[in-house]
Amino acid sequence: MAKNKRLAAIRADVDSSKNYAANEAVALVKKNATAKFDETVEVALNLGIDPRHADQMVRGLVSLPHGTGKTIRVGVFARGAKAEEAQAAGADVVGAEELAERIQAGNIDFDRCIATPDMMALVGRLGKILGPRGLMPNPRLGTVTMDVKGAVEAAKSGQVEYRAEKAGIVHAGIGKASFSESQLVENLKAFVDAVQKARPAGAKGTYLKKAALSSTMGAGVHLDVSSLEG
Repeated sequence: MAKNKRLAAIRADVDSSKNYAANEAVALVKKNATAKFDETVEVALNLGIDPRHADQMVRGLVSLPHGTGKTIRVGVFARGAKAEEAQAAGADVVGAEELAERIQAGNIDFDRCIATPDMMALVGRLGKILGPRGLMPNPRLGTVTMDVKGAVEAAKSGQVEYRAEKAGIVHAGIGKASFSESQLVENLKAFVDAVQKARPAGAKGTYLKKAALSSTMGAGVHLDVSSLEG
């Protein structure tokens, strides 16, 4: 009952017919993040695309100015000097055949997977396991690279990966409710800017149609799309 009252109070505080400016939306989401843990603040963007067509897929990585507040576990496929480089940069799991065996056994203890190009023949065999989880290394995302140090550090510093779902919606966590309003606004605008720049050539008409902000246990707040630019 207490939970229902809390949700009712949150929903009563949000005008579902209004599109809020970015700073107003962030303030409202922070105010209503009253759970007993530090809620994640998430943004959802409804794009004018059909991701079923290859020329309309939207996918990428963006480094948020203030990070995400989440600890990212990084797994790296590498050998020799590159494996040592990955470990020195802070990778959580590093290996080659032995790492592949662990993954095949169901032990996937990382949130981002990076590989050197020479490892892709091995990693490719794990496609059916890593692919559905969004963990397959990809050269276009900078996760197949010889710059292992840079890739690991970027992932650890608060880099967010995004990918359009079937309905053309992109969503991501952009920080924690404990972040300041200015930090969340800057992270929000950096994320939206990255998605805007990733507009595919095949997208026609209005690209960024709708946007909403919410916290893990809070109500969604509709965003004024024009306030997200710049």
